[in-house]
Amino acid sequence: MDELKPLEEKLGYKFKDRQKLIEALTHKSYKKPYNNERLEFLGDAVLDLVVGEYLYVKFPKAKEGELSKMRASLVNEAGFKKLADALRLGDYIYISAAEENNKGREKPSLLSNAFEALMGAIYLESGLDEVRRITIDLIEACYPKIDLSSLFKDYKTTLQELTQAKFGVIPDYVLKDATGPDHNKEFEVQVFVNDRLLATAKGKSKKSAQQEAAHTALKLLRSEDNN
Repeated sequence: MDELKPLEEKLGYKFKDRQKLIEALTHKSYKKPYNNERLEFLGDAVLDLVVGEYLYVKFPKAKEGELSKMRASLVNEAGFKKLADALRLGDYIYISAAEENNKGREKPSLLSNAFEALMGAIYLESGLDEVRRITIDLIEACYPKIDLSSLFKDYKTTLQELTQAKFGVIPDYVLKDATGPDHNKEFEVQVFVNDRLLATAKGKSKKSAQQEAAHTALKLLRSEDNN
């Protein structure tokens, strides 16, 4: 049996070019003459358009700022990992033994990138309509409620309010590292309160890394309050 057939069944889409599907699922660690980075670059742009159009149509009275916030909540590493998990994409990616041992099949960045690459491959083969159908079906299956209040969680603002009330200070965000090519940078950010390191997180932008660090810091502080 074709090992990728169950994935195509979940997608409701059968690839005409099997090599494109394989390429979309191939991480650079797998050491093949090809990998999914170029398809990921394309898929990122296509998904930005598809989700933006979806929100524009779904919320005809929403302001530009509200639409931007909702899109930012869906079009990011965590959002794409959620869609990748719905497809069980981690079961199908091609990674090195070292990456396998490092729990690569569960890594948010790796799964998000593979999902973008998969949509990039479908776009090249069948155009925007197929990407739109698949993506929107997944989003509506993964998010029981789609609106600004349920999607957009500004963890930075919440953390600042908490630390001001509790310690009388605001959090300090420090960029620890930035790696990868220009089109696929990954940023690592640390958040400190009173010179105490609360959390470290990574993201495709400084803002997303800061939000993720703030989210982790919030969970830590709240758990300490409950103990």
